[in-house]
Amino acid sequence: MKSVGDISNAFQNELTNLYDAKEIASIYNITLNEIADLSPAKIRAFPEKTLSDEQVNNIENILAQLKTGKPVQYILGHTEFYGLPFKVNPSVLIPRPETEELVDWIISSVGISKPTVGSILDIGTGSGCIAISLKKNLPDFTVSAMDISPEALQTAKKNAELNKVEINFIQGDILNPKSEIQLPKSKIIVSNPPYVTPEDKKQMHTNVTDFEPHTALFIPENDPLIFYKAIADFAVKNLEKGGLLFFEINENYGEQIVELLTTKPFNNTELRKDIGGKDRMVKAKL
Repeated sequence: MKSVGDISNAFQNELTNLYDAKEIASIYNITLNEIADLSPAKIRAFPEKTLSDEQVNNIENILAQLKTGKPVQYILGHTEFYGLPFKVNPSVLIPRPETEELVDWIISSVGISKPTVGSILDIGTGSGCIAISLKKNLPDFTVSAMDISPEALQTAKKNAELNKVEINFIQGDILNPKSEIQLPKSKIIVSNPPYVTPEDKKQMHTNVTDFEPHTALFIPENDPLIFYKAIADFAVKNLEKGGLLFFEINENYGEQIVELLTTKPFNNTELRKDIGGKDRMVKAKL
C-alpha cells in the first residue's frame, strides 16, 4: 500500500528534470484530485492516507506518461477554464489562465456598455473556451466561433454540448476568408491567434512544442503580425460601428499591434498587462 506522501515523493523524484517544484505540485494535485477525489487541502493535511492498489496503478500510469512530457490535461482528457469543464486533446491548445483574463475583460466591457443583444465572433476558437465562456456569461448574445481545423471544431462542439450552450461553429481560414461565410455584423470580435515566433519556440517547454498543435501556436519570424493584420481587416468589414475588437497577444509585440490598429479605423485602443505583468491583451473600438 502506498500513501499520499509516497506518491508526492515519486512525482518530485520522477519529474524534477521536466518541471520546477511548483509545477510538479500543481500536476500532482490535479492527478490526486482526478484519481482519488482529494482536494489540495486534504492532500496537505493527510499525507499518511493510503491509496488503493487500483488508484496507485492509475497514478503510476499517469506518471509514466508525464515523464514523456505529455501535459497532464491531455492525459486526463479535460481541464477547467473560467470555472467551466472543457475536453482537451492534441488537436486543441490547453486553455491558459491569461486567456481567462481576456474573457473577464470582455465580460466587464460589455457590462460597461450594456448592449442588450448582439453577436460575438471568436476567431481561432480551438477548444471553444473563449466562445463558450462568453456565451455562458452573456447568454443574450449570439456567439459564433471559427477555426481552420476540423478536429478542433469537433472538440469545440463537444465542449458546447458539455456546457449546454449554443454556438454557431464555422470552419474557415482567416488568412483566406471565403466570401460565402455570411455572418451578422458583430458587436464583439475576439481572437487568441497563433503568436509564437521560431525564436520564442527555443524558450518553450517541450510539453508545449512536442504535444500542442503547431498550427495554433506558431507564426513566421518575418511576419509576426500576420494574423493580427488579417483579423483587423476582417473586423473593419464585420464589426458594427462602435463594436469592440479584442486580441490576446505576444508580449513582445504589444506596441506594434497598437500601432497597427491606429492605421485602421479603430480608436480608444488599450494595451493591458496580464497578472504576470506582461503585455497580453489589446482592446480597440471601431
